[in-house]
Amino acid sequence: MKIVGVCACCSGIAHTYMAKDAIVKAAQAMGDEVHMETQGTIGVEDELTAQQIAEADCVLLCVDVHIEGTERFKDKKVMKIPTGLAIKAPKQVISKIHEELRKTL
Repeated sequence: MKIVGVCACCSGIAHTYMAKDAIVKAAQAMGDEVHMETQGTIGVEDELTAQQIAEADCVLLCVDVHIEGTERFKDKKVMKIPTGLAIKAPKQVISKIHEELRKTL
């Protein structure tokens, strides 16, 4: 499965990157291809490409604040969760994505 997403927390520092790291590790451990953008105090990092978004099976938004560029994800399956959940239960989040996508197949 191919997952893309954005991580952004209230302060734009610690939880943004902790959420990204946790989700990437969990998704890769389950054999998924994953690309996560961060939007924080230093701006956008690892910005998703149009091709990555187009090829993605779903979009995972690990966000606690408003993010820029959500229009890029129109017509995509989107799951939105808080960064805390991504940090505390990344394997469960990825499993839930798998489960939801299987329902639509």
